[in-house]
Amino acid sequence: MAHKGADAAGFGGGGGGRAVQLKDLVPAATNTVNTTFIVVDKAARAPPHGRGGGGGGGREETCLSLAADETAAVHFLLWGAECDAFEPGDIVRLTDGIFSYHRGNSLVLRAGRRGRTEKVGEFTMLFVETPNMSELRWARDPGDPRRMVQEAVVSPHSQVFKPLQ
Repeated sequence: MAHKGADAAGFGGGGGGRAVQLKDLVPAATNTVNTTFIVVDKAARAPPHGRGGGGGGGREETCLSLAADETAAVHFLLWGAECDAFEPGDIVRLTDGIFSYHRGNSLVLRAGRRGRTEKVGEFTMLFVETPNMSELRWARDPGDPRRMVQEAVVSPHSQVFKPLQ
């Protein structure tokens, strides 16, 4: 099931075309993340809140999920119909996604307005739960203030989702 765009075959999109592993995510305000991951867990829906702009202008539900690949894990924010479209065990391709702060201080990976999500498989992907890229504290690089660098580990695993045993 593809969301936010009909052309799911064009993996490169406007984000530069190169797929990244989750361990290489760095917070940014641009839609440049192309990656594939497995949905490990999914939390209950959050109350609707405005997504702002656009013709719909309405309020959409969100739900947080734990996504992972063979290198790291991350909190992945699902919007509206995505909450019903993806379940734990689904393998998802994200094209032109964004890894940024949401609602102040919560660092999440998401499709954003320009990105697309597409289910590309189920259950057959190796993954790790640590490090969780959403549980790192980031700071401006003193040598280049346009870049972000890892400053500290807030938690070795997700504080939202309990580790699998």
